[in-house]
Amino acid sequence: YETIRLAMHKRVREEVERRGLARSRIVVLDALLKLRQVCCDPRLLKLPAAAGVHESQKLDALLEMLESLIADGRRALLFSQFTSMLDLMKPELTKLRLPFVELRGDTRDRETPVRRFQEGEVPLFLISLKAGGTGLNLTAADTVIHYDPWWNPAVELQATDRAHRIGQEKHIFVYKLIAEGTVEERILELQERKGALAASLFDEAASAPLRFELDDVERLFR
Repeated sequence: YETIRLAMHKRVREEVERRGLARSRIVVLDALLKLRQVCCDPRLLKLPAAAGVHESQKLDALLEMLESLIADGRRALLFSQFTSMLDLMKPELTKLRLPFVELRGDTRDRETPVRRFQEGEVPLFLISLKAGGTGLNLTAADTVIHYDPWWNPAVELQATDRAHRIGQEKHIFVYKLIAEGTVEERILELQERKGALAASLFDEAASAPLRFELDDVERLFR
């Protein structure tokens, strides 16, 4: 993480000095994406420096959590923004004999995994950001886990609401896995201070220039 942080911080500073903050959106977003990927699992990075890293503390923490939750009879929705992260989770879940179903943007048959989870056939549902935002009614869940933070709080709440539907009679426990001392903590701090402005930074479809102050961007990479 520290290797990537130093390299990305240097790149962002140089770009901002050369073009100004308002015209550096793409570079800032790309740098933050790489840091977010390292927090999830270094293997998500398509860089030579990451090729030799074969472990992730966050993934280990997740697997330990899931073993305990499922052993206690809990039913969980697990969200990640990165489908490639779901691909890394699946073989580990298989090794631990934790049954699951999956829903992602390219899933054609959405009804079958939903039915299997709702009927209690499997205790764990892996869901990607693009697939899990709307149109799902998963009242069988009593646990929601956000593996990586979604910078727009409204999107995160929308995903959590898949379990908070009409007919839900259970209390829902929501967990967010945040890597301490990383950009993930910085983003949450920024959200608390600047709310919707923080969400707009990570709307990758937005064409508007960055409205952040330089101090905000520096804080993200420190």
